[in-house]
Parts: sequence; structure tokens; C-alpha cells
Amino acid sequence: MSAEANSREQSALIPTTRSDHIIFVVVTLLYWSTLYVYVPILSPFLKSGGYSDVLIGIVLGSYGFVQMFVRFPLGLLSDKLQKRKPFLMLGMITGTLSCLLFMIPGSWIWPLAGRMMSGVCASSWVAFTVLYAAYFASSEATKAMSNISFLTVSGQLIGMILSGWLADTYSWNAAFTAGIFIGLAGLGLAFAIKEPREGVARAPISLRHLREVVRTPSLQQVSMLSILAHCVLFITMFGFTPLKATSLGASNGQLTLIVIAFMVPHGLASLITGRWLVPRFGTWNVIGTAYLLSGIFTVAIAFAPNLGMLALTQVLNGFAQGMHLPILLGLAIQPFESSKRATAMGFYQAIYSIGMFAGPFLAGFVNDMLGRDYGFWLGGAFAATALLLTLIWKRASARSWSSS
Repeated sequence: MSAEANSREQSALIPTTRSDHIIFVVVTLLYWSTLYVYVPILSPFLKSGGYSDVLIGIVLGSYGFVQMFVRFPLGLLSDKLQKRKPFLMLGMITGTLSCLLFMIPGSWIWPLAGRMMSGVCASSWVAFTVLYAAYFASSEATKAMSNISFLTVSGQLIGMILSGWLADTYSWNAAFTAGIFIGLAGLGLAFAIKEPREGVARAPISLRHLREVVRTPSLQQVSMLSILAHCVLFITMFGFTPLKATSLGASNGQLTLIVIAFMVPHGLASLITGRWLVPRFGTWNVIGTAYLLSGIFTVAIAFAPNLGMLALTQVLNGFAQGMHLPILLGLAIQPFESSKRATAMGFYQAIYSIGMFAGPFLAGFVNDMLGRDYGFWLGGAFAATALLLTLIWKRASARSWSSS
């Protein structure tokens, strides 16, 4: 390696101070908090408005539906402009508008519009990751992504903990109001985020590379598994689990405890899976075990007789679902050279949004026809399908290794 190349490897694209990092961290926490501050109460809020499970499923699923069509174009535009900061601001603005739209009474159109707006907000996330990575030397890329993954879970947890407490202490609209103020605070602070006038370049998302990337068998496999994983996640904690909790007598404040029971093990699993479980047991074994456990504990939600047992299912399900998501994220870009990784990641993020849409959308219809507990059986079926595919592809992978 030349001295010049080595210098680039050891220096960040954007020279930053400790204050720059602190500002970015706070904006990131505010971003995820405004996006998730109403998630635990959303389905109970919609049910209190007299909406059917079908309509609730449509509203919940619209979050992923928008991302299916917006994530990839936003990534393309961000790469073309080589600007990330405007997209961070777009995220804060749309997150704020999302909360505002939920507060408009009189029609189901407004919560649908609010959830769709939150899908636009979530689609801006790629800009955060690209800009934050530029604050680190390329040799510290893993550290940067580990940090920002932790910030993601932390921001989500902060928002979701506030959600139930605010709704219980004040009203449904208190959570949405908090989201508006959090979003505005994040937008104001985002002006201080450091990005040079010329922007931040990276190997861009490329339409030219897209066909080749999409045809890669490993990416197809990982994408299918991730779609199924997100079906389960958005049927359970980010979907109908809060409604199950309220049917068992949970107050809005007690929803906070159910959220903590799921999210803390979820975050813990994401930290230890790559560092300890995968090296010890192997990638495919960990993925298969995660789907097996998530399927069992998703179905178990339907049989929970009280809040204590429901909380236990959340602890176990949160850990199980936290096991496979970070592995799939790494596998999505693993086979590609650096010039194609942005394209692979853009495709992967857009495609797993199908699960965010399809899971709650289909579960809403199942709940309406058969009863709410059957939506969790559907989630279990998605996990079982993913387990079967994992076992098939593990065997195929083993054969390809033995023949090579």
C-alpha cells in the first residue's frame, strides 16, 4: 500500500471534533425517537378510534409500502448530489409531520397519511449512515457501523418508553405532541451537523450495477429471509402485540414495560450475535435457531393468559429476532466488491420493506376474519417458512463448499 493510500485509510473523510460527534449522536437519537415515540400505542390508538383490524393492518403496513418505493430513489439522489445533510433534515421534517397528521381528527385518512409520512422519514436513514461513516477512517468502518446500530436501538427504545408513559399520564395525543417537539429539536440541531460544502462522495448506488447485483443468488436468499423476518417483527412488537397487551388489561403505562421486555434483549442479541454466537455456532445455525425461536414465541403470544406471561414471550422473542437481523445485514453486502456494495445495500433495504408492509397488512385481514390471535399464528408461519428456507440453503451451501 502506498503512503498516500495508507494516509487515506487512517484519516476520516470529514475531520471532526468531539462536539461534531456529540451533535450527530443527539440528532440520530432524536430522529429515531420521533419515529418511534408512538409505535407501541399506535394499534391501540387506532382501535380506540373504532377502526377494524383490516384498516389497522393497512395503516401499519403503509410504513413499509412507502419505503419499498422511496428508499432506493432517495439513495440514488443522495449519491448523485453527494449531499447527506439535506436528507437528514428531510427525515426530521417528515418525522415531525407524521406525528402532526396523527393528531388530525375525523377520518382514517389522517393516520394513514401519518404512517406513510413516517415511511418517508425512515427512508432517509441511509443518509445518516453514509455521513456518519465519513466521520471515521475507512479502517474504522466496523466501529462506525457498530456505533450507529447501537444509536438506532437506543433512539427507538427512548421513543417507545416515552410513548406509553405519555399516553397513560396525559392522552393519546401527548405522544404525538412529544414527537413533534422532538422532531423540531432534531431539525434545529441538524443545522449544526458538519458536512463540507462539496458533500461526501462514496461508491454510489448504481442502476448500471443493479441487474448484476439483483441476480446474485446469495443476495436473493438473504433478501427473502429478511422479508420474512420483517413480516414477523411488524406483526409482533411493531404491530399487534400492543393490542394483545391491552386486551389482557394493560394500561398505556404498562405497555412501556412490554416494550422494554422486547427491546432490551433485542438490542443485546444484536451486540453478541456477531461477536460470540456466529463464531461459535456458525452463521446458518444461528439464523435457523433464531427463526425457530421467533416462530415459537410469536405463536406463544396468542396463548399468553396474562401480562406476566406476555412479557416473558417478549423477552424471548426480542432476543430471537435480534439474532438474525444483523447477520442478514452483513450477508447482504458480503459477496460484493466495494464499488457495488452501496447498490446491494440499497436494493436490500428497499426489498425488506416488503415485509414491513406485507406482515401487518395480511395479519390485519387474518385477525378480522378469524380473530386477533390468528395473526400471531401467521407470524409463526412466516418464521417457519424462513426456517425451512434456511435449512435448504444451508445444505446447498455445504454442498457447494464440499465440491469446490
